Parts: sequence; structure tokens; C-alpha cells
Amino acid sequence: MLVSSEKMLQDALINHYAIPSPDFVDSNSARVFVKTAQELKCPIILSFAEVHLEQLSVKEAANLGKFYANQAEVPVALHLDHGVHMDVIKEAIAQGFTSVMIDASSLDIGENIRRTKEVTEYAHSHHVPVEAELGHVGSEEEGGPHAVSKNIYTEVNQAIRFVKETGVDSLAVSIGTSHGKYKGTPQLNFERLLELHKALTVPLVLHGGSGTGDANLGRCALGGITKVNLYTDFITAAINYVYSEKPTNWLKLLQTGDKAMATVLQHYYKVLGCAH
Repeated sequence: MLVSSEKMLQDALINHYAIPSPDFVDSNSARVFVKTAQELKCPIILSFAEVHLEQLSVKEAANLGKFYANQAEVPVALHLDHGVHMDVIKEAIAQGFTSVMIDASSLDIGENIRRTKEVTEYAHSHHVPVEAELGHVGSEEEGGPHAVSKNIYTEVNQAIRFVKETGVDSLAVSIGTSHGKYKGTPQLNFERLLELHKALTVPLVLHGGSGTGDANLGRCALGGITKVNLYTDFITAAINYVYSEKPTNWLKLLQTGDKAMATVLQHYYKVLGCAH
């Protein structure tokens, strides 16, 4: 069933687990993610990133997300991930996304607050919750879609100010993760996470979950993170499994990729404490 992400995140916060939020790029990935959630009887935040508009339009993504969500009995939120442009965010809301993210994290805090507040006021008028990012989760991959490659940790005092002035519903924080594939060993700042968790009442979100490590992610879920964004591990697993199985036709290739993505999501549900 299609729902808002707001209650889902509050439940995760109270019960000390995190909800996986995989990015889908086509009908196969959307179907696999929701089907896996249904099989495990767990909620899911189905995400579509603005950077993937080359694969699907906002309308196509909305129609796919709503279709599969409405086939499921478990709660499914349809989330716009890393929304940068106001026209894309407005279209997502108009097309039925039940959660949106404004990502102005590469800008100075004053402009980030201004843009986030603008989005929050608009989205709330349509009863849609908003996620924003403070600090910056960069990428270790050259040529990646994120404007700033270097991580900038979220500062506690700035986070308190940011949440108060924007009215945002959840906050993506930077504590050492990166988008894409890691070149080294992830080093997360759990002290900063604890400080942010104690200082803020809104649910916290972790971007760059792929490759972060099971122990790190499990600790994040227990330490106040309520949603973990995942993408790279799915596409990496799918292509690796295809190379390994060597499917002989297109349909078998798609089925092979689907199986790999389902296995990865099942694993993360357990790591994040959302399924047992």
C-alpha cells in the first residue's frame, strides 16, 4: 500500500531499526524491491533519484512506483531522492510521490536553509514530508553525479539551526559514508552520529549505504539512523551475477539480475534490523 514515509520513519526511530531505501531505475528493479519487502513483510521506501531522469521520466517513475506499491500489503513510500531542481520536486509531488528530498548540501548553509524551507513549505501544503541534507556525502568515483567529491561532516549546532528554520521532516547527515564504490575502508564517525541523535528530534537518514559494511550499518541503525539509501550494491551484484551465470538470452539475463538484487535487499533488511 502506498503511504507517506513520515510514520514509517517515526516507527523506525522508536524501535531502533532502519528502513532500506533502494533506488530503482526501471520496472524490474521497482518490482523486485517491492516484492522482496512483501515477502519479508517489511516496509520499504522506494526511491527514484533525479539523476536517473535519463532512464525514466518523473511520470514514468511515479506510475511504476504507485503500481507496485498498490499491489503490496506492506507500507511502501515513493520517495524522490536527491531532488535538486524545484520543477522536478513539484512534478514529483503532482505525480503522487509521497516523500521528497531537496539536496542543496553542496551550497552554503544559508542557501541550503533558504531552498529547503521553500521546498518544505510547498510540500507540506500538499501533505508530503521532506528530507534534506546537511553536511555533504560525496563520492569516491570520478565523474559521479555529486558535485562535491569530498565529505563534509554535519555539524551539530548547524543541524539544530537547520531543522528549526526549515521545518524539515528528516535529515540526511554526513558521518563518513560515500556514494558509489569505496576505494578504501569506510571510517564512520559514530561520536558525531550520537551527538546528532541526542540533539535532534527528527529522524536521521544515511546516504551512501552501499559498501559501508554490515557492522557499521547495524550500528548506525541502533544509533538513530532510520533510513539507509542503497544503490551501488544492487547494480554491482546484478552485473556480477550475470557474468557468473552467463545467461543465454535476454529474459534469463533479466531474471538473473532480479535474483541478485533481491538477495542484496534481503541481506540489508536483516543488517538494518528491519527483518529477522
